Amino acid sequence: MAKNLLYKYVWLVETINKAKKITFEEINQKWMDEEQGYDEKTKTVKPLPLRTFHTWRQYIEEIFGLIIENENSGQYRYYIQNADDLKNGSIRSWLFRTLAVSKMMLDSVSIKDKILLEEVHDGREYLPVILESLKKNIALKMTYQSYWRDEANTFEIEPYCLKAFKQRWYLVGRSPYYDKIMIYALDRIHQLELTESSFDYPKDFKAEKYFDDCFGIIADQNVKVETVKLKVSAGQAKYLNSLTLHESQEEIERTDEYSIFTVKLRPTFDFQQEILSMGSDIEVLSPKWFREDTAERVKAMWNKYKED
Repeated sequence: MAKNLLYKYVWLVETINKAKKITFEEINQKWMDEEQGYDEKTKTVKPLPLRTFHTWRQYIEEIFGLIIENENSGQYRYYIQNADDLKNGSIRSWLFRTLAVSKMMLDSVSIKDKILLEEVHDGREYLPVILESLKKNIALKMTYQSYWRDEANTFEIEPYCLKAFKQRWYLVGRSPYYDKIMIYALDRIHQLELTESSFDYPKDFKAEKYFDDCFGIIADQNVKVETVKLKVSAGQAKYLNSLTLHESQEEIERTDEYSIFTVKLRPTFDFQQEILSMGSDIEVLSPKWFREDTAERVKAMWNKYKED
């Protein structure tokens, strides 16, 4: 499908979503005002045909799972029936948001020197072969070098899912050698190819559920799920209310100086690193073992600086 057509779908969804409810005539007026139907050959802006609009509605539902409905009364205005789906973490909402940002960047190419983007780590070149293996349940032969080994090793992996976290892609799958689920960073892969071996994808494995109680990419089943209580400075609390640590996060107390938050998850290393990155603006109150372990790491950091 042509990329510019996908961008037109994005434009239509965003136009309707921003308006909440809008008539086809109003959509067409915006279409003309923003020159979305500009014809390079005739140098004119063509209106959006009603038949094309209804065809796009169908494709938008098929591709993004977004339903453009008509209230069928009064002004016959259109709206996104399941607009909340734009906010969830599904692959369809992620795809839509990615396309929306891409469209904005293309529309702003004249000010490209004023837009600074965060660099994405390598490994994207392996996505096509991984997606193929996920579709067909075919094992992969991978040459991989972890941060903890001096040399790369080659082995097979049965892929279960892909996960993006902090500008990096990760492959989650079963290692036949260790007979357990392992997680691999794509930027640490040296070589990857499909094998001729198929495998039975476990019926009880649900990717989203597997990471439900996790902060990021570490899904250590040996770390039990606990309610972590955090004391956060008033300034940092505003940040956490905007960008939550976890979907289970709740603000249970607020004062002028601080707020108390709770999150229910596995307090793994990556979660602790996130806590430490906030410095003195955050304090672990409970559970006791997690507070003590975090305190030990803070002491170790202090020991590196105290002599100065």
